[in-house]
Amino acid sequence: MALVAEREVLLDRLDEELRTALQPTPRLFAKVIGVVCSRLAVLRMSGKAGGIGRLIESGAWTDSALALVELELPLWKIRRVVYESGEWFCSLSRTPNLPIEFDDSIDASHPVLALAILRSLVEARRATGAQRQSAPSEKAQDLTPLAATSVDTVCCDNFA
Repeated sequence: MALVAEREVLLDRLDEELRTALQPTPRLFAKVIGVVCSRLAVLRMSGKAGGIGRLIESGAWTDSALALVELELPLWKIRRVVYESGEWFCSLSRTPNLPIEFDDSIDASHPVLALAILRSLVEARRATGAQRQSAPSEKAQDLTPLAATSVDTVCCDNFA
């Protein structure tokens, strides 16, 4: 339980640092990667994330932020990016094809687009961490009625 609380404090501090940052920096991206990105090390070893470092070094901040979202949260998609009243609003969603009123999207804002995307990445990671904590009990409750109702199974594969 203490690890969950520590993780929340880290995410809160990182979000506050992103919120108050005036512009993206390699150091800020390194912090985001260190705190939020658990998949990136494995993807780098397999050669699938080699371009992130080059994007950050070249100062392609928006492309770097988008690549981090794509690599770290493959089930999440950018639902919308809007510039309004001097701020960028970024929404991430697991179900971007649903009407917006039914979607549980993650929203974040910042005057700099790359930082708005990174803030939404932090919030999405916070949401997926919370779901992982409650997932085993929810799955057990969801599977019990399903197992009781699915008595007849039919194979529909065509082996011809």
